[in-house]
Amino acid sequence: MTTMPAAAIRPTDFNAVRALAAADMQRVDSLIRHRLSSDVVLINQIADHIIASGGKRLRPMLHVLAAGAAGYQGEQHIKLAAVIEFIHTSTLLHDDVVDESDLRRGRKTANALWGNAASVLVGDFLYSRSFQLMVELDDMRIMRILADTTNTIAEGEVLQLLNIGNADVNEAAYLAVIERKTAVLFAAATELGGILGGLPQDQVAALRRYGMELGYAFQIADDLLDYVSDADTLGKNIGDDLAEGKPTLPLIYALQNASAEQAQSLRHAIEHGGLDSLDRIIAAIRDSGALERTHERAVMHADAARTALKALPPSTHRDALAALADYSVERKF
Repeated sequence: MTTMPAAAIRPTDFNAVRALAAADMQRVDSLIRHRLSSDVVLINQIADHIIASGGKRLRPMLHVLAAGAAGYQGEQHIKLAAVIEFIHTSTLLHDDVVDESDLRRGRKTANALWGNAASVLVGDFLYSRSFQLMVELDDMRIMRILADTTNTIAEGEVLQLLNIGNADVNEAAYLAVIERKTAVLFAAATELGGILGGLPQDQVAALRRYGMELGYAFQIADDLLDYVSDADTLGKNIGDDLAEGKPTLPLIYALQNASAEQAQSLRHAIEHGGLDSLDRIIAAIRDSGALERTHERAVMHADAARTALKALPPSTHRDALAALADYSVERKF
């Protein structure tokens, strides 16, 4: 594991965190490129497009940092990080088809370029490739965690689908979706780092709790950005959640405090989708105080993530994980 002076990791200093994980992440990226290769040309084309689209590789980075915080000195964390990224990328391919998205990370989505069928099938390829890598690790505990995680993610996708267009979705139902869709993969990534490092069960559980809370914070902040950022910064179309009729937390909170007229507009936007009244909806959300309340909820989960890390011995890697909790709620994209 590469190390840096502890003082170099400051809250929200994502570049310092990335530098700490850089050597491991270069190896992860190399393995990803190698294992994405296929005799089927279309798979290679879509895979190359996915790799070129960039992204922070946050989930595999979480895993290698957690392994570092656990004192792991072996090689399996590289393969596990690739597995985690394959699972995540496959869900993105499927999400973009379900959501009919045409922009991600500032580039055309795979489904916009190659069609829905190709995107779904390459997503399936990535899922199956991830399980091939899992089997190579030959560890039933690891395979069980990842198998349960992928199943839970699929449940989250279905739950979210059921919530689309439903203006009566409450905060608990929203949190149930993001726990399954986002937080469980964060939790698996960090828990598996602890398992590789041979930590005591209470510390492994603390790493899982950290990942879960970080996942909540990250997704809530991401849903907030849909109403406060811009397309060039965010890398996707602003108002996508509203256009798709997704009742995310800013909308849920706004409905609780909006005037009768504003609430009617908000409910209509959720139930019918579209962006015809985006400016008016954003104004209603801002007037209701929902943006501040949503940010506070994200910060609450980030604080809980940092608290969970106190169970681990002090290290630069632990400091990096703490910095990611701050970064998750302060980032602009």
